[in-house]
Amino acid sequence: MSFLIDSSIMITSQICFFGFGWLFFMRQLFKDYEVRQYVVQVIFSVTFAFSCTMFELIIFEILGVLSSSSRYFHWKMNLCVILLILVFMIPFYIGYFFVSNIRLLHKQRLPFSCLLWLTFMYFFWKLGDPFPILSPKHGILSIEQLISRVGVIGVTLMALLSGFGAVNCPYTYMSYFLRNVTDTDILALERRLLQTMDMIISKKKRMAVARRTMFQKGEVHNKPSGFWGMIKSVTTSAPGSENLTLIQQEVDALEELSRQLFLETVDLYATKERIEYSKTFKGKYFNFLGYFFSIYCVWKIFMATINIVFDRVGKTDPVTRGIEITVNYLGIQFDVKFWSQHISFILVGIIIVTSIRGLLITLTKFFYAISSSKSSNVIVLLLAQIMGMYFVSSVLLIRMSMPLEYRTIITEVLGELQFNFYHRWFDVIFLVSALSSILFLYLAHKQAPEKHMAP
Repeated sequence: MSFLIDSSIMITSQICFFGFGWLFFMRQLFKDYEVRQYVVQVIFSVTFAFSCTMFELIIFEILGVLSSSSRYFHWKMNLCVILLILVFMIPFYIGYFFVSNIRLLHKQRLPFSCLLWLTFMYFFWKLGDPFPILSPKHGILSIEQLISRVGVIGVTLMALLSGFGAVNCPYTYMSYFLRNVTDTDILALERRLLQTMDMIISKKKRMAVARRTMFQKGEVHNKPSGFWGMIKSVTTSAPGSENLTLIQQEVDALEELSRQLFLETVDLYATKERIEYSKTFKGKYFNFLGYFFSIYCVWKIFMATINIVFDRVGKTDPVTRGIEITVNYLGIQFDVKFWSQHISFILVGIIIVTSIRGLLITLTKFFYAISSSKSSNVIVLLLAQIMGMYFVSSVLLIRMSMPLEYRTIITEVLGELQFNFYHRWFDVIFLVSALSSILFLYLAHKQAPEKHMAP
């Protein structure tokens, strides 16, 4: 009876997560598209539901909700379903919708989709060869084989996003990095933009007049055809007439310049708004957060470097370790086990909420940036794949933030993976991503004033 009650709780929560993923798909990702593939929507929502369920089970481990056997069963079932979706279902449908967009392969889309899926499986399986991610005793069809490879991809994605976010967050929040923009700079750039637009209009008028003159003289109907005719029309022109090809090239160059100037003008207006916003109370608050995150970024880079150089992986969760150091330093009586349990619950909850929120915001921005009516199905499935791998990898890494007594079932379900490898791999990729982001943002910040000062 207890198992049925526990299962009803889990099923109800999964239905709620599924509904939230469905609404997010409808109102955020696909709100500007009328054509919707319901299989894509179902796959995205199911992936989101089972991903959130894993985080829910982590919280249940800390709080002791549900019986131990029920949690183990739902952990096992949840991982099997999410791996089935990530390794078999989503890659196949990505190949299917990709082939469907190619007219020549439309009738043979099923066999070509299977071929693409087999290609994915080959590279997915070979991915595990260079990494020490498994115990040698695991069979080729064990669940650990799939989790270990999904974990490598997911941890790499997490480290890349974390490294960039750790650097970009203080760069975005701190007013120190805002370049000084005045109304004079904006007016000068707008003047250049208007001059460029006037030149484009002038040249297009010349082209229109030249075409009308040629039409009146009958040159359009007598225009030579073929390759040599095209070469002749480019290299020669009638006396007193305009060379339309050269003018068109000039117009194309000026239109490209006008697009760049327009984007730079928008950027200057956005920067000016950020300067004014930084003077408000909320702006000063975010500026303070920027300094805090900059200190966190330096500390994180330093610790990642120490972990890599000394091949160090923590054995105790950070909360318990921090409380023990504080208690020993102050010399006070303190129930470390009791408070570490509650603080770990709060910390893990914050990590889970911020991870889900941050990933959904990132997925939405990424989708709007590159999607189109034809590619939207493929992109949504790719985002679902990234989301699922991200959350599976989060479980691997959050495990270290939990006290030892709450890791037991998670460790049993995940199997005998080389957990230390994933933490070292995260530190390596995080360090590379953070340092690359610092270099990129430094060059972008340095070149921005020079670009706007150019005549």
